[in-house]
Amino acid sequence: MQTNSRRVRIGFIGAGSMGQCAHLRNYASLRECEVVALAELRPKTAAAVARHYGIPRVYKDHTELLANAEVDALVCIQPFTRHGVLLPELARAGKPLFIEKPLTSNVACADTILNALREHNTWVMLGYHKRSDPAVIYAKAEIDRLKESRELGALTYVRISMSRGEWIAGGMFDLINEGEPKLNLDVEPRPADMDEATFKQWWAFINYFIHQVNLLRHFLGEPYQVTHADPSGALFVGRSASGVPCVIEMGPYKTTVDWQESILATFEHGYVKVELPAPLAINRSGRVELFRDPGKGATPETSVPQMPYVHAMRQQAINFIRAVRGESPPLCGAEEGVEDLKVARDYVRLITGK
Repeated sequence: MQTNSRRVRIGFIGAGSMGQCAHLRNYASLRECEVVALAELRPKTAAAVARHYGIPRVYKDHTELLANAEVDALVCIQPFTRHGVLLPELARAGKPLFIEKPLTSNVACADTILNALREHNTWVMLGYHKRSDPAVIYAKAEIDRLKESRELGALTYVRISMSRGEWIAGGMFDLINEGEPKLNLDVEPRPADMDEATFKQWWAFINYFIHQVNLLRHFLGEPYQVTHADPSGALFVGRSASGVPCVIEMGPYKTTVDWQESILATFEHGYVKVELPAPLAINRSGRVELFRDPGKGATPETSVPQMPYVHAMRQQAINFIRAVRGESPPLCGAEEGVEDLKVARDYVRLITGK
């Protein structure tokens, strides 16, 4: 890990829509780092993106970038079905890696990824950006404090609800695309224990709801298991290691011009609630509401602490740079990503029977 004050040199791999609008835009704006190289298979788009963000070196692919560019860390924003192909190669450079979620589309590929990271003494931080939202950070700290103090009693329940809504929220206003055709790239094999129909359900679930699978563990503060999958596909039910029930409500309704996502952690005498903004909303954090009932006839209290105007994607980039510098650990590593996939696989097995 880099521990001095020099700006962290970033090699950026992939300038697609998420690569640019969720990640590159933020890294390019941080004083703590500089994007010194870009690898992108579409030459016209690569050149335009490099001009826009002032990236001095452009390479046709990750192999060329690794052979020629001096970097301290790699940000690789690719479809997750490519992680099993790319990550073992990238790990050989021995540089910290940032990737989008989930870790892989094939749990069998996870061991190959983990072994490569260990062999080359490096690590990966997964793009669970909601973990970097100021509201989530605040709420998690408050939940942990309340569990320790027990001033509201024991933790009794955790629920996450997310509608199917407008997740972009205008956040791709500056996307650069020179109209080059999409390329057919090498991807991971389909899991051996899934037929095509099961794989489609698996892919859809981990693409859309793996954030919530991860957040449940984060807020519970311990492992959990899936106990029920409603056939409608709208309800995921689980129970933590210590017996706390937990639920994910998955798209019970749809919004076309809004994003509605919330997290509720209840105690015997109160709750902590978080409402999250659309993933690509800029300069907007979530909202936290705290409720406590003192009992004995006293008036219950509700408070809403003010969150800073910092959105999760930008804070996530800051957190990765801090981890590269050795100032803090990566928020979510490959091992935790494997645990998320195991939980997701149990859910898909319950709902499909396969």
